[in-house]
Amino acid sequence: MEAPTTDAQVAAHEPAKRRQILDGARRVFLADGFDGASMNDIARVAGVSKGTLYVYFDSKETLFEALIRDDRKQQAERIVFPAGAADPRAPLAAFGRQLIALMTQPEMIAQVRIVIAATAKFPSLGRAFYESGPCFGEIRLAERLEVWRQAGVLQFDDGRRAARQFIDLCKSGVFTACLFGAADTASPAEIARNVDAAVEVFMRAYGVPSAASMSLAIVGGAAIEA
Repeated sequence: MEAPTTDAQVAAHEPAKRRQILDGARRVFLADGFDGASMNDIARVAGVSKGTLYVYFDSKETLFEALIRDDRKQQAERIVFPAGAADPRAPLAAFGRQLIALMTQPEMIAQVRIVIAATAKFPSLGRAFYESGPCFGEIRLAERLEVWRQAGVLQFDDGRRAARQFIDLCKSGVFTACLFGAADTASPAEIARNVDAAVEVFMRAYGVPSAASMSLAIVGGAAIEA
């Protein structure tokens, strides 16, 4: 006799329905916030029955956490490093531009505000955002920085710390202004200026001077002494 199909098995085999629910939930959460959103509204906007909604997600908290992780995963997949780049400058600049362009989108800013507001009551939501967003980004960047360290063009003791510092330099001023409503978003030109400055500061801190630059420094020092 065939075993009965469980709700979890149904949900696992219908990714299109899960996507439909997440898309509807995103619209409701962005419009009403976490506290204002209801499972009834989410089911209506997603075009599913409330019973179907609960097959996939047993609470509003688990649904919002799944939405956070799904959105962060999709955004991470859109950020890539140029393959085989020996000089970190251009890849770091490209990474920074893509990252800050995503982080300063109005929808992303709205979601961050919702997470911050809900975290005091539901700490798991804050952890989900951190693990799938900032923490994941640090790990991914640190892995790429390690390649450059082994190639002898960067020097650092802690790759995660170096990655975190680079991301913070890229965000500096721009993201905070959007988060607190001082700016609606950041222009590509503004993002580029911020990221270019971040790359310059980062390379001065962690870049390994080339033989040519060291020779020039020695020559310059000798000229000053003479």
